[in-house]
Amino acid sequence: MKGKEVDRMGLEQDIEKIGEQERALRLPRLDAHVAWELGTLIRKMAEERGLSVVIDVRRFQHPLFYSALEGTTPDNAEWVRRKSNVVARYHRSSYGVGLNWKLKGQTPEERGHSTADFAAHGGSFPLHVEGAGIVGSATVSGLPQRADHELVVEALCALLGRDYEALRLAPERS
Repeated sequence: MKGKEVDRMGLEQDIEKIGEQERALRLPRLDAHVAWELGTLIRKMAEERGLSVVIDVRRFQHPLFYSALEGTTPDNAEWVRRKSNVVARYHRSSYGVGLNWKLKGQTPEERGHSTADFAAHGGSFPLHVEGAGIVGSATVSGLPQRADHELVVEALCALLGRDYEALRLAPERS
């Protein structure tokens, strides 16, 4: 296969797997207690791995958990805001939206979005509550976008007792 075909196939596989993650990772509820559990779980994972990230768990327009680890900057907080805006608008993970746009050759501007307010980059994941739908997001910023996305997915799997290995994205292709 030629390089572009392999790239397209990889994008399609990632988009499909992200859809599977979004369908599988549903919370029974989202309140301050659940947000605290999820946020502190992500923070613990990041600290154990020596990662510098900002973590945000929110119901839309209502922050419930926020933490900035050593080594982060105000830019990370801005990325969190912009990525979570994508989830609020599309009710899909920011990484999935960005990969879809890439597959279609679209830019945020072509979709009517200012990059000052929207970042379709990995790291913000929709929080779906059974019986209520998408009510918020969990967002990480500070790592490469795929790693930001996967840190949130891994933490949600741990919180919900799901098998992360079955839901994780395939290793990146070179």
